[in-house]
Amino acid sequence: MLFWVVAASLTLVASLAVLLPLARRAEQEVDRSHDLEVYRDQLAEIDKDTARGVIAATDAEHARAEIARRILRLGTGNQPKTSSGSLTAAKIVGGIAVLAVPLVSWGAYTLSGSPDIPDQPLSARMADNPANSSVSDLIARAEAHLVANPSDGRGWDVLAPVYMRTGRVNDAVVAYGNAIKLLGTTATRQSGLGEAMTAAAGGIVTADARAAFDAAVQLEPANAKAHYFLGLSLAQEGKLAEAAAMWRQMVVDLPADSPWREAAEQAAARAVGPAAPSAGAGQAGPTDADIEAAASMSSGDRTAMIENMVSGLDEKLRQNPADPEGWLRLVRSYSVLGKKDLAQDAFDRGYAALGGDSDGGKKLSELAGTLGLKVTE
Repeated sequence: MLFWVVAASLTLVASLAVLLPLARRAEQEVDRSHDLEVYRDQLAEIDKDTARGVIAATDAEHARAEIARRILRLGTGNQPKTSSGSLTAAKIVGGIAVLAVPLVSWGAYTLSGSPDIPDQPLSARMADNPANSSVSDLIARAEAHLVANPSDGRGWDVLAPVYMRTGRVNDAVVAYGNAIKLLGTTATRQSGLGEAMTAAAGGIVTADARAAFDAAVQLEPANAKAHYFLGLSLAQEGKLAEAAAMWRQMVVDLPADSPWREAAEQAAARAVGPAAPSAGAGQAGPTDADIEAAASMSSGDRTAMIENMVSGLDEKLRQNPADPEGWLRLVRSYSVLGKKDLAQDAFDRGYAALGGDSDGGKKLSELAGTLGLKVTE
């Protein structure tokens, strides 16, 4: 019932907004017609006064000119006088046209509309079966709600992991930050924020991301996500032994069905060698065969093999410098080998090749900062 009362009120207001100007315009036309008759009578009086010699011919001419200007301002000097019947007919036709629109639309809505369906709050809409609503539709609804209600911490908390799953990592950083600010800090929110920051930095665990993971571990010492990324942070700093130890401990502590257990196991295996490809291989790190071979080698032979792999990557980048991921691997690899001068040189060359304003240049600068290298301004 309330819907129809509101709809009727809005329709009445809209109709009056159109009908009143029509009525005023008709009245103005009648008034203008009357004024024109008055001016014509004045012209006739001037002609009579001139003939009787009451006013001079020059004054009469000036008076006629002034009256003519007033007639022109009316804008009806050459228009026929509108009859009262014509004006009434025009008002009737206009009124019918204005009223027909809401009547027809109301009739159509009564047949096909559903005014009695109640509105759904954000939580209900977000909880709908995905088969009934697309993810993009749910995100759009949530975003519209948060624009109108930016202090709804629960809305930000729900939307943040959705942003992560859809690849909108920068939006996820904002959403997690707002949820923490409005609802308070939890291990889940802090680890989610750190993961979003890491993804936004191209896989580099930045100082801010590391701080978020540390906060998550303080709140929940067994938080698997935070431990995994803290291990990754150690590996990126060249502390492979410490990273491998952290990941192996995760393998021991986590249940067999935990997805982080498998990830930690694989990461610990990769920590045997640097995350650099063999010459021309085009992959992110050594193969399983490389790791197996390295495990059976002496310390000197293993170091020689690793240095050979890194040298191959360096040569490849000299020939094709437009490879942001390659420069990241090369700088990290030289740092792992303890060759800081070569890591600095690789950073300088990569930064010059990629450009400081490019995404690759920014990621390279971020990595250099975590490795203690001098960042070119």
